Amino acid sequence: MNSADQISIWVSFQLSAIFFVGIPTTLFIWAIKKRNKAIKKLLISYWKIAILFFISLVLLIGKLSFGLLITNLAILLMTISVWFWNDINSELKEYKIWHPLSTVTKIWRWALTFTSINFIIRSFNNQNCFLSINSEDCLNWLEPSKKLYSLFKNLFNFLFGANFSEPIALFLGLFALLIYTLGLLQWFLIKLPKNGRNSSFSNDDEF
Repeated sequence: MNSADQISIWVSFQLSAIFFVGIPTTLFIWAIKKRNKAIKKLLISYWKIAILFFISLVLLIGKLSFGLLITNLAILLMTISVWFWNDINSELKEYKIWHPLSTVTKIWRWALTFTSINFIIRSFNNQNCFLSINSEDCLNWLEPSKKLYSLFKNLFNFLFGANFSEPIALFLGLFALLIYTLGLLQWFLIKLPKNGRNSSFSNDDEF
């Protein structure tokens, strides 16, 4: 893999950190402060889906062969989640451009979408890495997870006085993936047929 590919992958993960984590965290706190039910519900839905993204990073630490495939699936679902709810989309259309929270949220949704498309396209340029992340040509996709591995290793040692290793990461990641998959299946089979694309944000209690 040439240096241009390495830089491109690095940039993709840096953009992901900003648009997948940083900005939605800020928006969520802002929505709570402003008591905006629609945007709060949108961000809650987003974070529920985004859990899969963090699971995929743990699986990349564990060097699961198809870890990158799960990462791309997570990013796709995260993007769908911010456009999925009809009642939230309608509510956001009601706000004028000078309403700062809704305007920033709208901009973020589009930025998230383009960032996701960029990441997925970047991944498809290395399709062989979807199922064999441990091959020599795919090592650059594991670089971002190495920094997360160092963080987890120090945290694990501080909390439990034990070493955090790649096999432990793989076990925890697969276990979390199993629980997540069961929860997602329950939503698809029970909640989606019942509620459709209506988030019912207006029925949420005040916070």
